[in-house]
Amino acid sequence: MAMEQAIITWIHLVSASIWVGGSLFIGVVISPLLRTMSTSIEERLQFMIKVGRRFNKIAIPSLIILIGTGIYNSIAFLNKPDLLFSSSYGNFLIVKIILVVALILAYAVHVRIIRKDVEEKIISKQLSDNQIQKLRKKIIILGEVTIILSVAVLFMAALLDAGA
Repeated sequence: MAMEQAIITWIHLVSASIWVGGSLFIGVVISPLLRTMSTSIEERLQFMIKVGRRFNKIAIPSLIILIGTGIYNSIAFLNKPDLLFSSSYGNFLIVKIILVVALILAYAVHVRIIRKDVEEKIISKQLSDNQIQKLRKKIIILGEVTIILSVAVLFMAALLDAGA
């Protein structure tokens, strides 16, 4: 049983590393680096969309695995709702679940905004400068919200692991 739990925790941690590490790398390294390049805003936006699509190929499975292993790790508390509300562990778990739901919603909206037809409109220059700026702003805000929520979920996981 200890080995099984260690493997589940390891899978959970690797998935968290991919999800959070990749998101932070895109937001903290790639995005600021692109601003220093002399390419047009459309080209930078296209590049970020391509990076995001590529990242999603590993990020989405990682998020699904995170949710699955998180549920597995929490099943004892989820099966006893009285423990959720009567202990600090349960309270932190509730907060973590709320943050995960908010994260999923923010990420879904983020992905929805940069659909394939939007990318095609950018490429074919069917969007005005104003539309491009608004799109860019939405993408940046949702990306930042996703990163902040991801880091907050990690903090809640640390509190749970510490038995706080």
